[in-house]
Amino acid sequence: MSFVPSAPGSSFASPPGGGPDAVRAEMPPAGYWRRWCADAAPAQTPASGNAAAKPEAERPPQVVPAERGEPPYRILIVEDDRTQALFAQSILKGSGMDTEVVALASEALAAMERFQPDLMLMDLHMPGMSGTELTAQIRSNAAYAHTPVVFLTGDTDPERHLEVLDSGADDYLSKPVRPRHLIAAVQNRVRRARALKQQREQEVRRHPATGLLTRNYMLQQLSLAFPAQTSGAVHFVVIEGTSALRDHYGYAALDAILTEAGKLVAATAGERAASRLNDNTFVVYWPGLPADRHAVWARQLRDAFLGQTLEINGDPVRLRACVGYVDLARGFPDAGGALAAAEEALRLARAEATGIAAYRPPADAVSEQAAQVLAQVQDALAHERLELAFQPIVSVVGSDQQQYQTLVRLRDAEGRLHTAAEIVPVAERAGLVHEIDRRVMTRAMAILGEQLRGSQRARLFVPQAARTLGQDGYSDWLLGAMTDLGIEGRLLVVDVRLGDALVHSVLLREFCERMMTAGVRLCLSQFQSNPEADALMAQLPLSYLRLSPHYAARIDQQAVHDEMRQVIERAHLQGLQVIGQHVEDPQTAAKLWLSGIDYIQGDLVQRAADAMDFDFQSALL
Repeated sequence: MSFVPSAPGSSFASPPGGGPDAVRAEMPPAGYWRRWCADAAPAQTPASGNAAAKPEAERPPQVVPAERGEPPYRILIVEDDRTQALFAQSILKGSGMDTEVVALASEALAAMERFQPDLMLMDLHMPGMSGTELTAQIRSNAAYAHTPVVFLTGDTDPERHLEVLDSGADDYLSKPVRPRHLIAAVQNRVRRARALKQQREQEVRRHPATGLLTRNYMLQQLSLAFPAQTSGAVHFVVIEGTSALRDHYGYAALDAILTEAGKLVAATAGERAASRLNDNTFVVYWPGLPADRHAVWARQLRDAFLGQTLEINGDPVRLRACVGYVDLARGFPDAGGALAAAEEALRLARAEATGIAAYRPPADAVSEQAAQVLAQVQDALAHERLELAFQPIVSVVGSDQQQYQTLVRLRDAEGRLHTAAEIVPVAERAGLVHEIDRRVMTRAMAILGEQLRGSQRARLFVPQAARTLGQDGYSDWLLGAMTDLGIEGRLLVVDVRLGDALVHSVLLREFCERMMTAGVRLCLSQFQSNPEADALMAQLPLSYLRLSPHYAARIDQQAVHDEMRQVIERAHLQGLQVIGQHVEDPQTAAKLWLSGIDYIQGDLVQRAADAMDFDFQSALL
């Protein structure tokens, strides 16, 4: 006879010294025998002991949403075992996360690019590629270098754990894993990764020394604001006299003083968006500024420098600032147009005694002749009657490299050709120069693309307005066209006039930074020396400098000749090649050659023609 323990609350009696075989007697609890009495209380159903005693792991996982206002956590699961993958996916989806499953490790990087996960959850042992190999690939990709990687595997080898962590993984979970443990591990890693990402973005957004927004971030924010932004203002602030300060104190001291100027702009702007666009130019964007306070705010920005004494090498210095601004109520299709208008206002401000000016749109063409030219331009654009002519640019020491200046021509309805000098000024006033530039560049790109099917590899110098280059999306369009056609960047030289570049230097520098990575080169044409032009030559990433016709026309004047030699020497010190244009006679060509010129261009070499058939091999001068 044997007894088994009763439910909790029962009493047991066993003789002293009883062993495992000792007979135990059960003593029923008090009131036990009253169960069958007439006056007994009704039987009570005990509370569900099973539900109360369920292990913690069997409870349904708690939904863990992302922080309020944040998108759901995005988890990419890389697991070749479909059952295990669906198990993890069901747990994470049940807790409010977005998930995607990839069965092959070789497809993980493509899935990351498409899905943009916050975290990778992967198995260690997979066919074709191990988890550690995949982690190494992920970490070598700059875009995903900070994406958390968590392994979920049944491998219990401690050495393998260390190997996994050493490969760049962030955590290691052993199978079987409790749902709440999996959710907590994923949630904590994603929350931490998002916080670190936000911190890195904040660091990238502001310059550590001045507190100003970085230029790239500022331009991104402006691009997002247009064309919807139709109120407020953009103010440009330029520090005058920086060339003299550089010559007197040197580059290092100038950079230090401009950093202090940046701090002053940041302090004056306060919560408004402000950034340093180039060495001595700052921009302040105030979208909610009322129109009657635009000029007042410009004076505040200017006066911030008048009342502040800075030091350079112990010498007290007061900087002078000019401010140009544009009212955004005028309506601009993109940020490039607004910035170009602010730069134009800044050019006007430099000529004002107060150092302040508002943007004034160019007056409409009112003369009868201008109206006729404008009608011809519009008609030519509508009927595709823009043409290109080509003039060779020849090395003075001989070279096999073929290179041509492209010159736009307009053929009117009667068949007459009009030069760029006749049509471009009118087109600029009418806002059509952007369309002309795009048509010219499209034709030039087509010519460069056609060369790939033959033996010719000519380099084209293509004139463009700086405002066109600064249009939103223009550089992306140009880079995309080059990629589609397979064009080498070295065969394209973007040609910008000096006067245009001085007004829109900020837009031009932004364009250059995008295009230099593709090998595209920049030529600054119509160059004539003055302090502003010399400073711009040093600031822009140029490859070529085309001299103003002023030098060729007056080369017999000793002062002009000496100035030209100095320009050529400075350009060569900066690694630039110099082109002399409008060369009409051998005497001018000889003097240019003796002055150190690299290339000549003009009717002496060949008149502009509609074909690129010049013999460069026999063109030694």
